[in-house]
Amino acid sequence: MNWVPTRCGCDLALRARPLLLSVAGLCLAGAAQAGMLRHCAPPPALTAAQQDRLYRFADLVRGELDRSGQRLALVARAGLDLRRFGQRYSHAGISLRASPNTPWSVRQLYLDCDAGQPQLFDQGLPGFVLGGADPDAGHIVLWLLPEAQAGALEAAALDSRQALRLLGGRYSANAHAGSTRYQNCNQWVAELLAQAWGRLPDSDQPRADAQQWLQQQGYVPTRIQVSNPLVTLAGLLLPWLHTDDHPADALQRQEFDVSMPASIEAFVQRQVPGAQRIEFCLGPQQMVVRQGWVPLAEGCQAAPGDRVIPLGTGPAPAAGA
Repeated sequence: MNWVPTRCGCDLALRARPLLLSVAGLCLAGAAQAGMLRHCAPPPALTAAQQDRLYRFADLVRGELDRSGQRLALVARAGLDLRRFGQRYSHAGISLRASPNTPWSVRQLYLDCDAGQPQLFDQGLPGFVLGGADPDAGHIVLWLLPEAQAGALEAAALDSRQALRLLGGRYSANAHAGSTRYQNCNQWVAELLAQAWGRLPDSDQPRADAQQWLQQQGYVPTRIQVSNPLVTLAGLLLPWLHTDDHPADALQRQEFDVSMPASIEAFVQRQVPGAQRIEFCLGPQQMVVRQGWVPLAEGCQAAPGDRVIPLGTGPAPAAGA
């Protein structure tokens, strides 16, 4: 599938023909960031060295997926810089070995900048990795599932009718996780999990049914506490941020309950015994792979047991080995 990346807020958007299904997105942004005002503008050009590093990083992730023996993985990247909100990852999707696009393409929701509405797109894994905000660094996390959950999610994700039934009509980066008025990329993933694992019947309100199932199963959205009132004001000014789906008392407290990759991770860890987590980082001198639920430290620093790949050389033994 042919696509041309364009800047969407501080994350990546796609100008592409939706495959009936295809994808780009901002999944929450601090409106005070200057990058928010460049929504859908072309991204800065990458140098040859930056492209090489990011392609090597994508190849590392793909190699781990190939070795996993899995049919799919939930995947998230660090796109927007959300550290001020305590979030490393901003954008999630589903990487599918049997993708009709190319193996391990990521099926995801993006804001289509040309159409001005959310779409579903398939994006090759290298393009997904290149969608990070920092061309000199990167973080990717995978969540691998046992056969039963993976099979149900694969069937739902590859069924265009099911996947599109859960696609909202209006996009909001900070969409309220308990409202169907808007949708962001992570909310679509969460609702697809509900459709797949809850075996929800067809109805005329599939998103509301999915959200109800998530609440019954203890799904907890990420609470973003905002200290700058410009973020709330931005909901009145910027077409990709909204506040009218959030409760009035929450707005007064500057609190936004939003689906984020952290919400999905916590739900998967609690809901799916046997799920696995693999995290990757790209630093100035090395790439690091960690298995387990303890996040990597800032600065891409390895700990004992991590796999370290120095840049410019072949794979190195695990740290501390």
